[in-house]
Amino acid sequence: MSAATGRRHASISRATATIDVKAIERNCARLAAELTGGAALCAVVKADGYGHGAAEAARAALAGGATWLAVAAAAEAAELRAELPGARLLVLGALTPAELDLALGADADITVWKPDFLALVRSRGEALGRRPRVHVKYDTGMGRLGERDPGAVTSLVDETAAGPGAELVGLWTHFATADEPGSRFFDQQLGRFRELGLPLRERRPGLLLHAANSAATLREPSSHLDMVRCGIAVYGLDPFGEDPGQRDLRPALELRSYVADVKPFEPGASAGYGRKWRATEATHVGVLPIGYGDGIRRALTNNAEVLVGGRRRPVIGTISMDNLTIDLGPEPDVERGAPAVLIGAQGDDRILAEEVARRLATINYEVTCGISPRVPREYLR
Repeated sequence: MSAATGRRHASISRATATIDVKAIERNCARLAAELTGGAALCAVVKADGYGHGAAEAARAALAGGATWLAVAAAAEAAELRAELPGARLLVLGALTPAELDLALGADADITVWKPDFLALVRSRGEALGRRPRVHVKYDTGMGRLGERDPGAVTSLVDETAAGPGAELVGLWTHFATADEPGSRFFDQQLGRFRELGLPLRERRPGLLLHAANSAATLREPSSHLDMVRCGIAVYGLDPFGEDPGQRDLRPALELRSYVADVKPFEPGASAGYGRKWRATEATHVGVLPIGYGDGIRRALTNNAEVLVGGRRRPVIGTISMDNLTIDLGPEPDVERGAPAVLIGAQGDDRILAEEVARRLATINYEVTCGISPRVPREYLR
């Protein structure tokens, strides 16, 4: 049985994440159409496609106009290579020597920012019979991986291009505040990168300059350069944490469960660990077989809503590992087995991942990435 077939059979279950792959394809087409100067679209499919499924998301992204795929880890590149033999892959993250071998074995481009790692790349490439393709990373202000000193970056670019055993492909950076409208630090980072990168590209024609994430792509055309790396927007989620529909993005993921039981509650009766909620009047409580073991964060205790019967129902009581409870009111119009939507649409209402993120004081990335592997993914085509 294939993985996709297994996922489809598993969808008859306590919880399901349904992924509309056509939405991913459409989002990529919408993003690609906005790019300036012939810039390429790289779809970021790390962390299992932000919880959507890396291989399925990658196929849809390529169908929508992406020409590159980016991941963070060597294992992610190897898994994608098995599914997509001809795709252009870029590993963005740090690599141990063993991970480097895995990435090179997957024929992925890799990131370099130190001369000693470049030497290792050349050595391992020679041992594996490959000529590694290298993207040099410039830390313009993110403060994570990458070389900060412009002179050192220039030297590493020149060394990569001049020396044997490796092919210089790109120069890249990553923005810290692109999702903060009006951020001057974003402008400073972009200015630093263009100031260094544009002359280097003049001197080395074909050098691929890439800097923009989803937020930068949507807010600043001058950041598009030769390629953009879009992640969150590919999945129809808003990088600014608002309504993706306002940016013509279509959410691809819906998270569903069902009402496993409906129980009458008298005043004073409690639901969940620690008795964090008690009925103030006679009511009925619905039990959904989904909890923090599935990615529904415990911080949503008494702090979320679920769509059942086309209406919002408040989450009450402590979120447990495998269950949560909702208040159905004194005269419930819901029976056991009724579908429940935690992220997505039902009737005339919709719960966005952005809403869940705001309740958690986090970002939509964490919401979808946090949906655990025990929730089967079902793909709609």
